Amino acid sequence: MPLFMDIHHVEGGVRAADVAAAHEKDLATQAPYGVNYLKYWVDEDAGKIFCLVEAPDAEAANTVHAKAHGLVADEIYPISAEG
Repeated sequence: MPLFMDIHHVEGGVRAADVAAAHEKDLATQAPYGVNYLKYWVDEDAGKIFCLVEAPDAEAANTVHAKAHGLVADEIYPISAEG
């Protein structure tokens, strides 16, 4: 399945605990869309969130975010797991 990295930019910073709660909502929502959120990283001060996700396409990955908690990605990039 294709692999994507999405990036969220949150003005004013973000709390890791809030991102963890949003990730749990993604996990609870993802199955009907054929999506698998694998891992995420947070830069609290910069307000940046990075999500690694397997999905049929970028739209499906972003749909899960929209349905789960409304915080859709600002950028989504297809990536390769090789290396």
